[in-house]
Amino acid sequence: MKILVAVDGSPYTRRMLAYLAAHDEWLGPRHRYTVFHGVLAVPHRAAAFVDRQVVKGYYDAEAQAVFKPIRAFFQKQGIDATFVHKVGQPADAIARLAESGRFDLVAMGSHGHGVIANLVLGSVATKVLAQCTTPVLLVR
Repeated sequence: MKILVAVDGSPYTRRMLAYLAAHDEWLGPRHRYTVFHGVLAVPHRAAAFVDRQVVKGYYDAEAQAVFKPIRAFFQKQGIDATFVHKVGQPADAIARLAESGRFDLVAMGSHGHGVIANLVLGSVATKVLAQCTTPVLLVR
């Protein structure tokens, strides 16, 4: 099975990984994993005042900070995973990648970094469910 694991570094990401680890049908060497993190873009007006390389460095550092504990998780499980990050709206990127990559499953936490952000921005999980034709496993 080809599984897209969408992460944001929140406690719900950790819960989702714990759920996968507790269920042999979702975690194991017989599956292929791609770990995805959507990095929100720096507002254009702010990005205009700094060098392009500084902005790129910010995006890369943000992704690596989220990926670091997840890399350790997969290494501890003895599983190779591919790590990918994109700049933009996470829900759109997750749905596009799930479709274009022909994934069998998207696994993600049901919430992100906070309730307030979900009220203002809308829930990434809800948007993924609405846009994605690939089955989605949401872990609360």
